[in-house]
Amino acid sequence: MGVMLKENEKIELKRSTSLLKEAIISIVAILNKHGKGELYFGIDSKGNIRGQQVTEKTLRDISQRIAQNIEPRIFPKIEKVTLEKKDCIKICFKGDDKPYFAFGIAYIRVADEDRKLSPAELRRFILKAEAYSGKWDKNLTEVSVDEINRETFNDFLIKVKEAGRLKIKTESRLSVLNKLELIRHEKLTEAAKFLFTDKHSMEVQAAVFAGKDKVTFLDIKKFNGNLFDLLDRTELYLKERLSWRVVIGRKGMEREEIPEIPIAALREALVNSLIHRDFSNPKGNEIAVFKNRIEIYNPGFFPEGLTPEDFIYGEEHSYLRNPKIAEIFYYTKDVERWASGLKRIYDECTRSKVKVEFRILKTGFVTIFYRKKENKNRLKPEILVKENGKYFYNKNTESSVKSSVKSSGKIVHMISDNPKITIPEMAEALGITTRAVEKQIAKLKREGKIKRIGPDKGGYWKALD
Repeated sequence: MGVMLKENEKIELKRSTSLLKEAIISIVAILNKHGKGELYFGIDSKGNIRGQQVTEKTLRDISQRIAQNIEPRIFPKIEKVTLEKKDCIKICFKGDDKPYFAFGIAYIRVADEDRKLSPAELRRFILKAEAYSGKWDKNLTEVSVDEINRETFNDFLIKVKEAGRLKIKTESRLSVLNKLELIRHEKLTEAAKFLFTDKHSMEVQAAVFAGKDKVTFLDIKKFNGNLFDLLDRTELYLKERLSWRVVIGRKGMEREEIPEIPIAALREALVNSLIHRDFSNPKGNEIAVFKNRIEIYNPGFFPEGLTPEDFIYGEEHSYLRNPKIAEIFYYTKDVERWASGLKRIYDECTRSKVKVEFRILKTGFVTIFYRKKENKNRLKPEILVKENGKYFYNKNTESSVKSSVKSSGKIVHMISDNPKITIPEMAEALGITTRAVEKQIAKLKREGKIKRIGPDKGGYWKALD
């Protein structure tokens, strides 16, 4: 390393892991005083590097002991390092959820010593910590304002204006960021870094599984980027994997697409999973699509002493782990009002007769949407009717989008009956997107079943068999 380490208020040295209990106390004392620090095993209190036997089991045992004996939980980086050709262990830790306790007792760092907090000191400490709780997202980073995704920021301004919850007189990026307290000296706060840049390691893992467990997956993806981008991409991911049915005639001749799970509830769950997660936890958010359910998980602990039912049926006030991030999503109307998210999800699902469940886990929080079973007796759209020159399925017929896409024979039938029919008209009749129709037409052309005569505008279709 080249430089002798010395103990101080942010650095603790331990001769070996036989002093692990004392090390855990030191970690808590440093966290309560400074919020972050370093601890080394294999170096004595005078800075002499003695070395330490290090195996994977050693590192794992340290991690487990820290997890078991420090409250609230922290997620330190524990690694093997070589100093003067000797193996040592380095632990880097940080946390903003003060006060921290080791073995049920709170400590504070004074110089290079760890001192117990008296009951009176602890009360003052808690009052002070509560007054400044949730301030981590206002901390300044080294990320420059130039790192902001301009497209995301411009979309943000448009949404804010449409929502009408914040008056913005200028579109100057610096002026808006200053007004929102997301920037100082052209450096972004933690909140701004996650909201508008990809200069962080947060990710969302998404997967589709073949059955009701995680044994076999059909699709798996990882999403990175700013929070607004993550929200849009994960919502699209779920939309594309839902079962949809199309009803024609319930609102005149208008085609109505109905998802198996209400989109408003899914989006609310996605928003909650992003703004309430623990950003100090390296674990990513997760989306899992099973045959019988959809799970949306985030590594964020539920407020101590409360349950989801307190927010659904009661009148509990919000507990904002990340208040500045929540505030920004409120201005864009992605969040309606504080502490209403779970109730909104529950109400949407109740109206749609979808079962939803909220689970508090040891590692975070998960929202579970149970999927409806396939109705095998559902009527299939085999008969087309023609009204005013346009094609529709029988008014009382419901279909899934997927079943419509598979039936390319219907497109041939429509072309035979009306060679000048347009792609939008086919899409409307079939209850699918124009893109889906274009794919079917390309397939039919390759198979030699249809051809286009003349230009796209003014031409017509011809069925060949």
